[in-house]
Amino acid sequence: MADKTPSSSKTPEATVTDADLEKLLNREASAFQRELEVERILKAFKLNPYDILDLDETVAPEGVKRKYRQLSLFIHPDKTPHPRAPEAFDLLKKAEAELTEPTKREELDATITQARGILLKGLGLPLSTTEDNAKLKGLTPPFKEQLRVKSKELLIDEEVRRRKAIKMNLANEGFEARKKEEEVAAKKRKAEDDVKWEETREQRVGSWRNFTKDSKKKKKQKVNILG
Repeated sequence: MADKTPSSSKTPEATVTDADLEKLLNREASAFQRELEVERILKAFKLNPYDILDLDETVAPEGVKRKYRQLSLFIHPDKTPHPRAPEAFDLLKKAEAELTEPTKREELDATITQARGILLKGLGLPLSTTEDNAKLKGLTPPFKEQLRVKSKELLIDEEVRRRKAIKMNLANEGFEARKKEEEVAAKKRKAEDDVKWEETREQRVGSWRNFTKDSKKKKKQKVNILG
């Protein structure tokens, strides 16, 4: 009988297809892009929500909401390993809230309009000049960049004034609080003095009686000596 040598079975090696490799690279690229976006948000100018959301100031309200949703999903802390992803996420929320609040957005737009007016005046151009004007296209740095820088300067100035006003108000409030505390303390001291004065009334009356009595004795003795 012929010996039957059992055939050695080999486990087939897992092969990485081009499709699998492409998925892996796309996943890594996506993670890298998420981290880059977190860094961009963290480096954006915090006083300008347009910068944080990477939007033009002409964007419509629905565009603000759409961009916020897109970015908040893209860099959500649950999807991004970046340690400061939560901070970037909070900045997005704050920026979206400011741009969807009409009064705050109007104030921001007014500052940007002021910056645009300053730049146009410096160039000798009317305020009605649009950014597609030929005289603005050949500028270095570009007009858009100059506008961003000038807007940043004005926003910083406004923030400094705002903080000074808050500090002054707090100082005034502190002064008023100290003044009120001093008035209360003065009333308290007066009340305590009144109590002490009342408590020592009998002692003062007794002292006065003794003084009067001694004075009468001395006067009588003096009369007797003279008499």
